[in-house]
Amino acid sequence: MKKFLVFLGILFLVSNCKSKKIAISDTENRMIEVSPNEVETFKKDRAYALGYRLLDACNTSKFKPYTKEEATDQVIRNATLSRISETCRKINFRNGRFLGLQLTTISFNKNSKEYLFKYAIEYEKKYFKRELTVVIDDDNKVSAIYTKEQKPKPM
Repeated sequence: MKKFLVFLGILFLVSNCKSKKIAISDTENRMIEVSPNEVETFKKDRAYALGYRLLDACNTSKFKPYTKEEATDQVIRNATLSRISETCRKINFRNGRFLGLQLTTISFNKNSKEYLFKYAIEYEKKYFKRELTVVIDDDNKVSAIYTKEQKPKPM
């Protein structure tokens, strides 16, 4: 009888500790790629202007802080002169001077109603490619802005 109860206890534990499948919606269903003609010009201009202003600070060492009308509080808090200058120092050493931005894709997140603008960043040195992502929320404010290095394409 004791063995039977121990067996039932172990069986109960194993059946409850089994990983459960949680329905997670696909990122494919949430994100749709949008053509530039379908996006308001104000959003496109704001994403370009604020991204350009951030990267141009690497060349001039002068950064005009974002206002509450342009960006969310979190972006304003994180975009400090010391953080930007440290990041710029690393990027300039590796990539050279910032030359310009080229829009690559625009995506729309159905759940959060945010637009993701992705730009290819042009630098003097062409060895490493970087990408700038600017996220504009439904209040027309920048809710995230970041750069990342793109992996080189195999030949």
